[in-house]
Amino acid sequence: MQIKKKITITYVALSSVSTLALCIVVFFLFKQNNQYYFLKRLEDRAKIASSIYSQKDPVKAEYYQNLKTNGLEELVDEKDYVLKINGENTFEYNTELQLPPEFYTEVMKNGYAWVMQDEHKYYYAQLFNESGLNYMVIVTAKDRRGNTSLIYISRILAIGGLAFVIIAYFFGRFLAIRVINPVSRITKEVKRISASNLHNRLLEPEEGGDDEIVDLTKTFNNMLDRLETSFEIQANFINNASHELKTPITTIIAETEITLLKEREPSEYMSSLENINKQASRLATLTESLLKLTLTGYDGQKQVQDIVRIDDLVMDVKCNLDKLYPENRVNINLNKIPEDDSLLVLPCNRALLELAVGNIITNGVKYSDNDEVFVNLSADANTIKIIITDIGIGIPPEDVPYLYEPFFRGKKAASKYVGYGLGLPLAMKIIRIHNGDLIIQSEPDKGTVVTIVFNRSNIKNSNVKS
Repeated sequence: MQIKKKITITYVALSSVSTLALCIVVFFLFKQNNQYYFLKRLEDRAKIASSIYSQKDPVKAEYYQNLKTNGLEELVDEKDYVLKINGENTFEYNTELQLPPEFYTEVMKNGYAWVMQDEHKYYYAQLFNESGLNYMVIVTAKDRRGNTSLIYISRILAIGGLAFVIIAYFFGRFLAIRVINPVSRITKEVKRISASNLHNRLLEPEEGGDDEIVDLTKTFNNMLDRLETSFEIQANFINNASHELKTPITTIIAETEITLLKEREPSEYMSSLENINKQASRLATLTESLLKLTLTGYDGQKQVQDIVRIDDLVMDVKCNLDKLYPENRVNINLNKIPEDDSLLVLPCNRALLELAVGNIITNGVKYSDNDEVFVNLSADANTIKIIITDIGIGIPPEDVPYLYEPFFRGKKAASKYVGYGLGLPLAMKIIRIHNGDLIIQSEPDKGTVVTIVFNRSNIKNSNVKS
């Protein structure tokens, strides 16, 4: 069932239930009001009947009789009875009155009582004490007007309730259209967007505002931004990867074909094998880097599972670097680390984060021709920072926007240093999945400052399995 129909049906159902409850309350209040005022009229007649019965003066008796006949509104089948009370629980009985014994008991106990029998016929009784006489006055009449009024009000409520339900149906449809139309518009616009036109975006509502529909539109547009970027990166990555992988493979094939054309001297075979080994090593390194770059494409939930002290991690990176580059001049400064060890703890995938930090420090060593590289570590209640500073060749301003693209290498770096342009994109993706920020500041021929920042609020909200 469509949501529009669900909203309409729900609105009509709720309106019907509330209308029915209101009609029932109005009906019973109206009925009780009619009953109250009819009994008051019977009470007035009982008092007049008591005055007529107790008056010994014929003139006064005639006056009360005329008041009853001409001064009060006539009631249907009105009769009154006066029963003399002989003792505490005894009184004269009238055979015309077919009333239950409980009625008389209540009158004798409370001084008055009333009861309704068939066809809306009421009996009202009250005790009086006049001139030393105790007697019971019973007045009876039919409340036809009250019955007619109840029928009339019932019809009004039924017709009015039915009309309100019909109106509620149209209101419900209007409400459903008002609520669902923006969602339908978003659905229609999303359906026309595919991989070939990811540049299209959803139109935000003209009235603007900050309601849920606007949030939904912005969320879809943000998602499309990420998808478009991912598709572009994927397309560039595939093109570049194909080219980079093809070069060493082509070299190996060409080398083997040339070597196999004729018999050669052992020295020529050795030279050919060394070239093949060099290209195979290059291919292995490139393949491993591509694999690691691909692994970081996951959301990070499975990778992030270790609780690591960041100073220990940096020292491990230095130890590994000492094995690869024994003559490196990397200086690690731990003077700014806090005494509270908990401020140095970071939930992360240790292997990946160690790889990222190692790649950045290695770049500093390589592009500064093994000059000094300074690593400063600091932490406080809000952030953990790793600042890596070198005095190498720096990065030209025109190359900065492309630093995180796989296989990109600046002209100066490509001409002088061996590499594949995967280290920095890999480091950026690893730091990103750990909810960190990578900031690069550089000046050509003066050096580069790389800052890795982990905000503690993001660390707490990251997906970890500790």
